[in-house]
Amino acid sequence: MNPQQTNTLARLITEKYIAAAPDKAAQTLAALATHEGVLLLTGLKAQSLIAVLNRMEPAKAAAILRRLPFKQAQYVLTHLEVPQAAKLWKEFATPYQERLKSTLPAAFVELLTAASGFAADSVGCAMQTDFVAVSTEEKVSDLVARLKNLPRPKLPLACFVQGKNGELKGIIRTVELAFFSPSALCGSVMGKPTHTLRPQDTLQAAQKIFAAGHVQLLPVVNEEKILIGVLAPQGVVTSSKKTLWQKLTTK
Repeated sequence: MNPQQTNTLARLITEKYIAAAPDKAAQTLAALATHEGVLLLTGLKAQSLIAVLNRMEPAKAAAILRRLPFKQAQYVLTHLEVPQAAKLWKEFATPYQERLKSTLPAAFVELLTAASGFAADSVGCAMQTDFVAVSTEEKVSDLVARLKNLPRPKLPLACFVQGKNGELKGIIRTVELAFFSPSALCGSVMGKPTHTLRPQDTLQAAQKIFAAGHVQLLPVVNEEKILIGVLAPQGVVTSSKKTLWQKLTTK
């Protein structure tokens, strides 16, 4: 077996290990030297990288992330859980932060710097920054084409429509796309979101909104009404379990 085949096999085994036991995989990879961890993780699928770095001690996770190819590192950072992404951000040296700032949305960078102040039971700690958004001027056909490129498990319940500066303008339920003309503009077929959240809002407040209506996905906006994340009902449940576990393990 040549070196290339050996590396391919090692990465395949690593991916299967992460899928089967992400917490243990994070501990094992964190125990390796940084260059060894990078060697195993560089060629992995993004979902595997996200799963393992979410569970890794921030200093080690940051050391690995900044040694990955830049585009890959940028994608992974923006899809990590917000509290973990914020911790990694603090670990980055200033030059690397500045390089990221030149490519990341300003609203996301502001979110990372503010996240350390979010309470454990806040929307900001439970929301996801992985969402599908289009501009008001994009056609329905363009949105459908983007969704076709996503794996089935990643298809969102709803897509969001943004203005020129990233401000939330509307929402389009994915199941309704089949009823719209492909040439129609997203801004003309969108509906107005009935509720929005702020990252500082409590999960209890979000839970009441989910319980009161048929909302499947709640947009999270900052003070400028810029869309910065989304919260699904399972995000509230998962975060509540984490909070309970944190209480039990700190006694």
